[in-house]
Amino acid sequence: MGAVATGGKSSAVNSGDGGEGKPPRRTRRRMTGKERREQLVDVGRTLFAARGFEATSVEEIASKAGVSKPVVYEHFGGKEGLYAVVVDREMRQLLDMVASALTAGHPRELLEQAAFALLDYIDEYTDGFRIMVRDSPVAQSHGSFASLISDIATQVEDILGLEFKSRGFDPKLAPLYAQALVGMVALTGQWWLDVRKPKKAEVAAHLVNLAWHGLGDLEAKPRLIGHRRA
Repeated sequence: MGAVATGGKSSAVNSGDGGEGKPPRRTRRRMTGKERREQLVDVGRTLFAARGFEATSVEEIASKAGVSKPVVYEHFGGKEGLYAVVVDREMRQLLDMVASALTAGHPRELLEQAAFALLDYIDEYTDGFRIMVRDSPVAQSHGSFASLISDIATQVEDILGLEFKSRGFDPKLAPLYAQALVGMVALTGQWWLDVRKPKKAEVAAHLVNLAWHGLGDLEAKPRLIGHRRA
């Protein structure tokens, strides 16, 4: 009776843990297609920011994600497709931040908010900004630094147009000034990305100081005083 009882006990233990002293095996859950796609976007974003588009290969992306190359092609059609998705998301993130920041009524405060929106993005989404200011594929018509500036400038163009009209200036020139102002902030932000000095608020204050006081003394019909006047 004792031997039978012991044998039964042993059998129960073995069936419960798959082997004496060993924990039960757990199978790894496979990622869904959506989860795999998000993983590849995250991996691509990190590699593109660190190495640039040209220096990043499909092999490296697949290796970092722990998948085979065909998986990358299946989801994005290749490196260019993955890059386009990464850039599109970064563009939308930045434009959303700029658009949501432009809520004040006073033009100078709007200028401050726009400067902070870009500097906040650089600070919080550093990898994304590095990707957009790096070299992009020749065939890529969107996602370049120039198109980034143009898209943000569109957000502030209407505001400048209203301000110009109230001061008796030609509102048709608002797009030109919008490009100039946003370009100034964006290029300064690109420099600040590496040096990180002075602090963000101080950088914003100096940018607004230059832009606002320049606008404060704006001539309705600017003239050239140098020898080259045409």
